[in-house]
Amino acid sequence: MDLFDDGATLNLLPFDGQAYYHGKIMSDAESADYFNRLLATIAWQNDEAIIAGKRIVTARKVAWYGERAYAYTYSNSTKHAHPWTADLLALKALVESHTNTTFNSCLANLYHSGNEGVGWHSDDEAALGANPTIASLTFGAARSFAFKHKQRDDKRTVILEAGGLLLMTGATQANWLHCLPKTTQIHAPRINLTFRTMVEV
Repeated sequence: MDLFDDGATLNLLPFDGQAYYHGKIMSDAESADYFNRLLATIAWQNDEAIIAGKRIVTARKVAWYGERAYAYTYSNSTKHAHPWTADLLALKALVESHTNTTFNSCLANLYHSGNEGVGWHSDDEAALGANPTIASLTFGAARSFAFKHKQRDDKRTVILEAGGLLLMTGATQANWLHCLPKTTQIHAPRINLTFRTMVEV
């Protein structure tokens, strides 16, 4: 979604936050190659959440990586980061070059089909600090990604395609929820890497 030759991108949010979709930052062949390697080499595990005292295991799989064994707690479940892989380090450097931001960790997500998604939430855990910057890089199936303001009746949607980079920054997590809606129209898997910065370790 480049607007000008200098690479300026459009803020998807009308107020109270910044979310920039950079479009594809690699070729289709590179994206497909990374998808296959990530699928085979990431330490995928079913995600867990504890809701109302009950342990729930999701069909979606996740993996948590970082430059240190960061403990990351969300949905009342704690994960400890695996060491970076060579592919994740290469992709982190690519994302950092496009966003002018540094990251020290990555939560990887694997959705086997459109039957798997994530409900409305914000990535506002204390360990990410105030107004965190999060970069999401997509591989595999293109999926719709939605934003909903926490106080106002306002929603925005963007299609995240293979090789596409989304950056959420500023007050986005404080003021907006986001989700990956389920759909019966998508049968192929999707991987997304969400690069983050842990500030409390």
